[in-house]
Formats: sequence, C-alpha cells, structure tokens
Amino acid sequence: MKSSPVTALWRLTLAAGLVCGIGLLPWLARTDPALTVLKARSADRDPTPEVLAGVRGQLGLDQGPLPLLGRWLAGLPRGDAGRSWVSGTAVAPEVLRALGVSLLLMAVALAVAVLTAALVCARTLRTGHRGPRAGTGSAVLAALPEFLTASVLATVVGVQLGWLPALGWYGPRWTVLPALALGLPAGAVLGRLLDDLLPGAFAEPWARAAAARGLPHRRIARQALRRCLPALLPNAGLFVVGLTGGAVTVEQVYDIPGLGRTTLQAALAQDLPVLQAGTLALLLLAAATTAAAHLAARLLTGPAPRDGALSTLHRPAPPARSALPLALAAVLAAVVALGVPRDPLALDTTTRLQPPSAQHPFGTDALGRDLLARIAHGALDTLLLACLLGVAALVTGVLLGLVPRLSAPLADTVNAVPPVLVALLVTAVTGGDGATPALAVAVVAWAPLAAHTSALLRQERATLHLTATRALGAGRWWLLTRELLPAVLPSVTRHALLRLPGTALALASLGFLGLGAQPPSPEWGLLLAENQPYAERAPWAVLAPAAVLALLGALAVGAAGGVRVPRLRARERTVPARELATTP
Repeated sequence: MKSSPVTALWRLTLAAGLVCGIGLLPWLARTDPALTVLKARSADRDPTPEVLAGVRGQLGLDQGPLPLLGRWLAGLPRGDAGRSWVSGTAVAPEVLRALGVSLLLMAVALAVAVLTAALVCARTLRTGHRGPRAGTGSAVLAALPEFLTASVLATVVGVQLGWLPALGWYGPRWTVLPALALGLPAGAVLGRLLDDLLPGAFAEPWARAAAARGLPHRRIARQALRRCLPALLPNAGLFVVGLTGGAVTVEQVYDIPGLGRTTLQAALAQDLPVLQAGTLALLLLAAATTAAAHLAARLLTGPAPRDGALSTLHRPAPPARSALPLALAAVLAAVVALGVPRDPLALDTTTRLQPPSAQHPFGTDALGRDLLARIAHGALDTLLLACLLGVAALVTGVLLGLVPRLSAPLADTVNAVPPVLVALLVTAVTGGDGATPALAVAVVAWAPLAAHTSALLRQERATLHLTATRALGAGRWWLLTRELLPAVLPSVTRHALLRLPGTALALASLGFLGLGAQPPSPEWGLLLAENQPYAERAPWAVLAPAAVLALLGALAVGAAGGVRVPRLRARERTVPARELATTP
C-alpha cells in the first residue's frame, strides 16, 4: 500500500488524538492528579489541603488540562518534553534512555523470535509440506504466558542454576533471559503464520519447474521463503512495536527500566509528561517500523504485484485427519467437568499448598482452595470471553483489512499502545469494572488480523487468475465474494484461532498486573499472580493453570489445521454473464 497525503494526515490525526487524550487522563478519570502525584512522590506524607494546593500550584494544575497540554506541545519542537511531575527531572533524556533499553531488548528478542520461527518452519522448508501434527509444540510455546516464562527462567536458570543474571539491567548478559521470555512466544506465532503459507509457495509453477530441472532444494526453499515473507512483514512490524512497548510484565519481573515499564509507572502515577512522551516515542517507532516493513515487502516482490504476475499461495488442501484436536478438547472438557462441581471459594487453611492427590488432583493454593475447582470455574469465564473476543477481532480485522488506507494507520496507532495503558485509559473513561480487561483487549486484538488480511489481499489481487477474471469483465463485488475472500479467509481464520490463546493471555496479563479480575475470582491471570510467589515451594500451583493455557494453545492449532480453502465447483468459478461489469 502506497502512502498518500490523506493516509499521512489520518496517521497524524490519530497520533495527535491519542497523545492529547492521554493529557486529559486525570480529568477523564475524575481523579485529583495532585493526590496521585503526591502518593507517588511520598506515600507517607499526609495529603492535607495545604500540601495538595502546593502540588497543584507547582504543576500548574489549577489552570486546567488545555494550558498544560499546550505548553507541553510547544516544547516538543525544541526537544523539550517537560519535566516529570514525580521526580522533577527532564523527561526527554529519561524516555530516550528507556527507549534505548527497550530497543536493545527488542533486538535480542527479535533474534530469538526469528530463530524460533525458523525451527517451527524447518520441516516444511526441508520437505515442502507440513506434517499432520505440525505446530502442536509451537502452539504450546505460544500459549505460555510471558510473565510465567520470565518467572520460571529467572528462578531456574538465574537463581537455582546461576547461569545467567536474573535481575537488573547492566550489560548484554542481562538481556538473555528476558529476550527468551519475549521472543519464544512471538517466534512461535510468526513461525506458524509462515508455515501456513510455505506449502502454497512450494506448489507454485516456478517451484515445480525448478524441482523438475534438478535445482537444489535449498535454493527453491530460499525463494519460497522470499515469496512468503511480504505477506508476513506487516505482522512482523506489529510484533516489533509490541515487543518494545508491550513487554511490561517481563520488565516488571526482571526489573528492567524499559519504555513499557516507564509508561506503566507514569500512567499509575499520572505523570503526564512522561506518559505522553513515552507514548509519542512508541508511535514514532510504529510509523518507522511500518514504513520499513512496506519498503522491504516492495523490494522482495518487485514489480510483480503491479503487473499482476503472481500466483496464489492459497490452494485447496485435504481436510486434516488427525484425532489430536478431539483428544485435546476431550481433556479440556474433562478438566472443566471435574472441577465445576467443586467449590472454588472453599477455604481450608490446614491444607495449604498441598501437592496433587486423589482429593485435590491439581493440589491446593496458599489458602487451601482446590486448584482444580478454581481452574475449571475460571475456564468458564476466560474461555467464553476469549472466544467472543476472538470472533469480534476476526470480523473487525477482516472488515477493516478490506480498507487498508483507513485501517493501516489505525492498526499502527493501536498496536503502539501497550494493552496495560489501554486498560488504564478504558478504566478512566468507563470508571473501571469487570469489563475493563475485555474492552482493553478488544481495542487491540483486531490489529494483527487486519494487517494480515490487507497483506494477503494485496498479493491475491495481483495473481494471474484474478487479472484474467478481471479482464473478462468480472465486477468488484463478484471478485471479492467469489475469489478474494474465499482465498484469504481460511488463512486469516487460522491466524485468529492461533491468537485465541494470546487473547486469553492478554486477559491473564491484565489480571496478573492487578488491572483485571479481583480476588477471590478464579480468573486464570489472577490465579497465576496469586500463586507465583509460591512457585519454588509449590510449583503445581503455577504449573496447573499454565498447563491448561498450553492445552488451549495446542487445541487452537489443531482446530486451525482443519480450516481449508473451499473447493469451488467449476460452475461456481465461471463468471455469470449477468454479473459481468458493464464497464471495462
């Protein structure tokens, strides 16, 4: 998609609206920013009216939000982002330092993600087709919560084995464990998306002709990889920005002074200059990453999209015959069925942190509550909500993907905002309730699906068969409903299914950070947050909900494997005369 002045203006308007909206955050939330800032400065100081009046006068809060916002915007051309309301230091150097930390962490995590994606696709690259159980391991990996992976790596590799440092940020060795926690799930998702496209590339005429001529398979695989990457680059760009600003939980676990953690702390303290500057840095990074992704896609495809010289990557495939999805669904249903009759709130302090037994198959937590009961009751809410959000994200992503000039800047802007900050903004607007996590996830969940839809449609519109059909006079609606959507919907639907565990993880992450469900709710994120301090003493308290999340990931990949391009009958692929366009 080529940039245009209208697209650039739309992108600028969205960025300005977001930054200005953040400047109004305390007034939208109807809270006293002076009180919040005072608590952040000194929690022990008594908030007397005189003290609060002094804070308001120092920060200029009595003037209202618009003069404050105007002064902050006026300083940006000079490189002045104001001073922190909490520490009093200059904001620009602080945000730049945090951005440098996040960029280094993102670079190492991206290297881990690329290596992980290569391992996921290794069999397909080597043979040209996927196995019947391809992706189960990657699904389990993608479904593991980042904060849980980070905690396990820090405890086992950092503390118990002492191989790598587990806390702080003092050099390259401190990047390894957090980069693994971030890069492994991201690489598993990217690898599955790439693995979904590779068989179509190996089935194209050029690949079959090259194999018939005896060209080495390695060269064919390299060209097949190059053929598939343009459809994946927009999502890779979203991952880059997401790894930079969305690594809040990992930065919290490892005490890393990155941009995600900086914006979270600023949002909680209502330190608006830092929060606005951090968000602006993420938006600029998103714009630069998007431009680089589009440039790389154009360089890889060359003039083929313009000339309509591509062949489709989406081909009919036989239905999956593996019984693994049914087995995984049966296991998940059995866990829910066995746990629902139990009381998830029953306390028994005499059985605290008991290991799995016949009476408590998953063990008990720190208050003696049955973990099987809490996981089962939490599944009813978490799974149902994740499925509803997944369907909504799929529909929204496909519809917005049809209009990339509108959706691409919107997706970049939405993706640049960490989900935690979205949750805080939603809380400010709605007042905060049980629906806050769902609304926050719904705001951002559609963006990768819209980017994927746009990328696939851009390539599908440039295929030879579509060029020929268009030359015969087929109208836009006929092409959209009979050719384009049937070609791209299966891939996007598989992508949505792959992100189902990620949706549950996003809800869990908000619960882990205290922005989701509150005790004594059995929501999965809250379960992980409550039991994480006891991971060394009672590992089953953390492993049980994590295993169910991994089971959900494997089930999602198994279900995604059953989504196929429909086999259109010959008469359906013939353009009816009454549907031919009347204009050339």
